[in-house]
Formats: sequence, structure tokens, C-alpha cells
Amino acid sequence: MGTYDNFKVLVQNTRTQNHDLVSERYKRITRRLNLDFRDLDSSSSYSRYVGSYGRGTAIKGFSDVDMLIELPYATYARYNDYLGNGQSALLQEVRSSIKKTYVNTDIGGDGQVIVVNFSDGMMFEVVPAFKNKGGESYTYPDSNDGGSWKVTYPILEINAINQLNNQYNKNVKKLVRIMKSWRNQNNVPISGMLLETLVINFLDGYENNDKSYTYYDWMTRDFLKYLSERNQEQTFWKARGCGAKVYRKGKFEYKAKQGYLKAVEAIKDDKEYPTIAYKTWREIFGTYYPR
Repeated sequence: MGTYDNFKVLVQNTRTQNHDLVSERYKRITRRLNLDFRDLDSSSSYSRYVGSYGRGTAIKGFSDVDMLIELPYATYARYNDYLGNGQSALLQEVRSSIKKTYVNTDIGGDGQVIVVNFSDGMMFEVVPAFKNKGGESYTYPDSNDGGSWKVTYPILEINAINQLNNQYNKNVKKLVRIMKSWRNQNNVPISGMLLETLVINFLDGYENNDKSYTYYDWMTRDFLKYLSERNQEQTFWKARGCGAKVYRKGKFEYKAKQGYLKAVEAIKDDKEYPTIAYKTWREIFGTYYPR
């Protein structure tokens, strides 16, 4: 196969699976929480996918699904007036509710979310939240350090990435997913949200940002070069859409430089030494890269 076909298959290989199972669990959790907090028998109202799954940038082999459940304002008022850590108490009530549906499932808390650990390795992180005026942001509980309320902007994040993905010929989500396969293969300390942010920043100024799979070897090479040239002293970037700070997890520039040099070699070898090029691309992307 040539460059076009190889990278087309690479993108396809990163697509998520198990959508029916994810949907079934999502609906059961939604229905349970709507029944207990709203006396409403609905498996679709007042909930949404958020995080990488909601933004369409999760890849095959992902383990966590983030979902937000919107609770009524009266619940916020009750726990905001709580003596002590009302945020922790709210999370415990949400946990107890979900436990009614998943009696034998490991369900715990993680400061800001309820974590539902299924026996097959899939994990749901459930964020109980309250919609703010204007409808673009939500307030959610943080039980750490005595408890506080934080604000998140998932709708703005999703709308921004969808708009830019359409603007750049679907290349935002595709490039994010294949670069996550590079990250996972090479143990690169960079979060998915930061990868998304830097992919968007890169494509904003990239002359081939609207090209298809024939250009993906160059696009991969050039993005890795872009990553390698970031300022290692910069601690955060601003997410597109909401402007929230996205912090670095560690120094990713050196591994990006290694990946860039490998991509340069793979592109050079593609025509004359395809077997060598194949091995190099697999060092970059792992088994997602086609045989």
C-alpha cells in the first residue's frame, strides 16, 4: 500500500469501538440519576458525553468514558448550604444512586467525579453538575481541600473542536487520534486535551491543513517537529473555545524530536526501502499502523 492507503488505515485503526456497550451503560446511569434526582424516567435527558469521548478524539483501546449529568438547582442549593464538605456529600449521594443500578460494580470517588469501574476494564467518570445562566458552562463539585465549586465549559470545547475539524477537512480529530497512538506507543507525558490544543494551534498555521491522507506522512512529520520546538518552560496553553488553562504533564519535546527524526527517515525510505520504512512507522505509531 502507498502513503494514502497506509494512513487511511491508520486513522481507521484508531477509531473507537464498543459504542453499543458504552451507550447501554451511559443510558442506565442517566436513567438512574434522573429517577433519583428528578423523579424522571428518562435515559437520555440531562446528560451528555464529555471529555475525549464527547469531543470525538478518543481512540480504540480507550478505557474511560466521561459523562456529565445535570442535576436540578435545588440540589445545588441544598449542598451549598451544607455544614462541612457539601461537595463530598453530593458525590456520595450520586455514588449511592448509581450503586442501585450497578450493585456488584466497583464504584468510587476521585475528588470531582464518581468512578464506575466495570469488570471488563471500561471506566465511566460521572460528573454531577449544575447548568449556569447562559447554558454554556456548568458548576461541579470538588471535594478536595474541604470542598469547593468549580466551573467547566464542555459545550464550548465540543463546539470549537467540531467547527475547526470541519474547517480543516476533518484533520483535527484524525491527527489527534493518530498522535495519541504515537503518545501511547512511546510513553509520552502529554494529556489528550493538550494534544488537542496543540494540534489545533499547529493546523491554524499549516499550509497543508486541508489536505487528505496523501499528505499525512508530511503532516505527521511537521507536527512532531512543531511539538519538539515548544518552549519547555511553558507550563500551560489555553484550550480553544473556552480559554481554560491546559497544563503540561511533563517534558514531551525530546520524544517529539525523536519521532520527528524517525518520520524524516521513514519518508525518505518509503519508495526505495518500504520494509525499513514500515518498521520505522511502526516505531512511531505501534500496531495501529497497518501491516
